[in-house]
Amino acid sequence: MICLIGWSVSVFSQVKWNADYQAYIDQYKDIAIEEMAQYRIPASITLAQGLLESGAGKSYLSKCGNNHFGIKSHGWSGRTIRHDDDKKQESFRAYDSVRESYEDHSKFIANRERYQRLFSLKTTDYVGWAKGLKACGYATNPQYAQRLISIIETYKLYQYDTMKPQHIVQEVSKNKKEEENYTRRATYKVHQINAFNQNYYVYARKGDSFESIGKEVGVSASNLAKYNEREVSDRLNEGDVIYLHKKQKKADRRFKDYVHVVKQGESMYTIAQKYGIRLSSLYKINKLDEDYQIRVGDQLKVYK
Repeated sequence: MICLIGWSVSVFSQVKWNADYQAYIDQYKDIAIEEMAQYRIPASITLAQGLLESGAGKSYLSKCGNNHFGIKSHGWSGRTIRHDDDKKQESFRAYDSVRESYEDHSKFIANRERYQRLFSLKTTDYVGWAKGLKACGYATNPQYAQRLISIIETYKLYQYDTMKPQHIVQEVSKNKKEEENYTRRATYKVHQINAFNQNYYVYARKGDSFESIGKEVGVSASNLAKYNEREVSDRLNEGDVIYLHKKQKKADRRFKDYVHVVKQGESMYTIAQKYGIRLSSLYKINKLDEDYQIRVGDQLKVYK
């Protein structure tokens, strides 16, 4: 169970606008929106929890361990940090970056059965999510839901619940100038960015190539082709799904018990693209040799 760091609760007993909180929001709202696109947790809820539990990034856990959500180290194999909470010197998860903390917070909620009913709510229903988190046992403080709601309404965080990611992060460059700016953001002005299975993708348009898309999004053509398991010289068809990062080894968790029935015109490759997974993983999940020719009606698993 996650418990709030004691001092941060009293700070938010009566929420008033504060420049430090606004600075925190401005700094991390893009990450919260990106997480919402992948996991369907309202950005307002994520930001409010981060503010509340990290004291706007000023708590010991957030400063020394990049832990902005007070998640303890139960079931965690990574780096840890000690801090007094319900008991003295309890173990908490530690991260290499704030982004990792946000990602782990999303997975923590999305992958636990007790929170699954929350995903039937709309991402714009921040009141329902706040009350639901408390009812599901996320925190012990009886005023937890109201504190989240107060933060969201004071800082108008609900405005982010209808936004889509405007950029992707992390294309590591080989030249010195780009290495100095390790985190690179590319705004999509022509292609609409979409998010699926912890990845971003665009639909190819008529006349597109890996080179033309690569120039637009700031990813090399060779990397785009590699991420999509194709040759850089391949001709793209209108409507082709082009992923902007390396694909996952399995489909999104909601397809855990799903079976894909092969339809006319489908191939192992088009099915892998549909679920955002690597072609080799699709063969492996189904224990098939890579020279196996699928047939209409075959049943394939996409999650292992």
